[in-house]
Amino acid sequence: MTNLFTQMGLDPVIAGKTIGSVVVVMIVVLARWAALRTIHRTQEPEFSYRADKGLAYSAVILIGISLAWIWVDAFNNLATYIGIVSAGIAISLSDLLKNIVGWAFILIRRPFKIGDRIEVGGLKGDVVDVRLFRFTLLEVGGQMVDADQSTGRLVHVPNGIVFTQPIANYTEGFEYVWHELAVLVTFESDWRLARTIVDKAVKEHGIGSLETSAAELRKTARKYNIKVGSLSPIVYMTVKDSGVQLTGRFLVDPRKRRGADEAAWTVILDGFAAEPLVDLAYPTYRNIVGISDTGRKQSDGSGP
Repeated sequence: MTNLFTQMGLDPVIAGKTIGSVVVVMIVVLARWAALRTIHRTQEPEFSYRADKGLAYSAVILIGISLAWIWVDAFNNLATYIGIVSAGIAISLSDLLKNIVGWAFILIRRPFKIGDRIEVGGLKGDVVDVRLFRFTLLEVGGQMVDADQSTGRLVHVPNGIVFTQPIANYTEGFEYVWHELAVLVTFESDWRLARTIVDKAVKEHGIGSLETSAAELRKTARKYNIKVGSLSPIVYMTVKDSGVQLTGRFLVDPRKRRGADEAAWTVILDGFAAEPLVDLAYPTYRNIVGISDTGRKQSDGSGP
């Protein structure tokens, strides 16, 4: 065989390695094809899909290692061999490696933990599981339900997303979030009285102990550069096109925002109903030229 290669003008070593490479590739491809054919006949479609992906990755790794072994003297150039193999693995399994590094980042740096409510990549939910390649959220809000309540869906998110998307943690360090409730009353209303009613609602249905909350926030401020301001509920007033807007701002448990919102509105609506001097406002149009209060076009006397 060596003499044949020499007569053909080929380097026997190069020719032998080339033939060996072709044989290895053919064996791996045929083995993968045979394995998939057997799996497709006996397993469910989902398992077959996963097996197809796993065998594809395995085939790439096996071919890479075999070709490196053939073309690189593994015993005399071990460092080169390891470098080639590592590069091949990094390229073929880049997403998996990124997810593994993301898993380590989650465990060590702890941007969130099981039980936290987070928002990442447009997804919001409670963290219910963290695994090697992905973490799982119990979805909250979104297009299926209104307000911050569970949809009942589990969303599996690859760990690598922690390096490419910002993460909002609703419960890390400080267990509460600010909630705002905007109430619009007419210009004719006694807005001072309305403000008193809104202030009562936000004070009744905000968090219980401000002292405990302030202590938690001061503890978190040792880790992050957070300025600890007033945590007391407050009502802001501004003027809109259709009336006077009173915005109540108060702290709530992020998992109880909808309930707190409903309870506060109940106090406000009951309070407004008992006060004839206060009315809720809505978009109105007044003093339109040529239109009377009844909505009919006014006549100038020249028509029939």
